[in-house]
Amino acid sequence: MIGVNAVDNNLKSVINKQVERTMNNLVKNNMMAIYVENRDQVVDKVAELIKEGELVAAGGSMTLAETGVLEHLKAGHYNFLDRHAKGLTREQIEEIYRKSFFADTYLTSTNAITEDGELYNVDGNGNRVAAMIYGPKSVIVVAGINKIVRNEDEAVERVRRIAAPANAVRLNKDTPCTKTGYCVDCRVDDRICSSYTVFRQQKYKDRIKVILVGESLGY
Repeated sequence: MIGVNAVDNNLKSVINKQVERTMNNLVKNNMMAIYVENRDQVVDKVAELIKEGELVAAGGSMTLAETGVLEHLKAGHYNFLDRHAKGLTREQIEEIYRKSFFADTYLTSTNAITEDGELYNVDGNGNRVAAMIYGPKSVIVVAGINKIVRNEDEAVERVRRIAAPANAVRLNKDTPCTKTGYCVDCRVDDRICSSYTVFRQQKYKDRIKVILVGESLGY
């Protein structure tokens, strides 16, 4: 299953079992679980899940950029609500956030996936997790296997040690974690950790579709 050439066969066997446990439990939690070996296969899989002409939106995600998904969304196949379009004012961006609730499909990544089949996310504005929770008819989550953790405690630690500091640096935030490299639960205006969510068993089967990629992607 794992497509990372740098990983020897013994370690691949261990990782494969972790991936299988995670995917099985995502399905038990009423989420669709899809596996692709590498980032080059992601766009084709995404295209299978979205009809041309659909209203599509996306949350902020390094993973979507690294896999070419964002460029695919901009290529004219869909009615894409592009929050990154040049020249947008803050008010226009916030309007896109609101319009995203009416999207046919919403794409994003996730901060962590537990082996119990849970998605753990921390947001600043909350627009990403809000759309994941309710609104769009379909949600596609693209995540590298580096996002898999054993349980919720490890998910929290992953965000505090990796995702939050890296994203704060990416967004040029003046937060303590950009200097220390780990979360100190700050109380500053630039804080990006405000809304904490755990996605467990879903009410609507397969509304959330998780594409796991057999390599390290994003934060």
